[in-house]
Amino acid sequence: MSQEFLANKSDVALAQITRIERGVINPTICTIKALAFGLEVKTSEMFEFEN
Repeated sequence: MSQEFLANKSDVALAQITRIERGVINPTICTIKALAFGLEVKTSEMFEFEN
């Protein structure tokens, strides 16, 4: 999935997604929720980490 497609699907600005991916900014909970919606996953899945 491209950043542009995710931006359109989640209604999050493309520039913001780019900055999040580069680690320049940290997303808010609202942004994480919107990205989860765009990725079609539960918000809780955004916080699951592998050991």
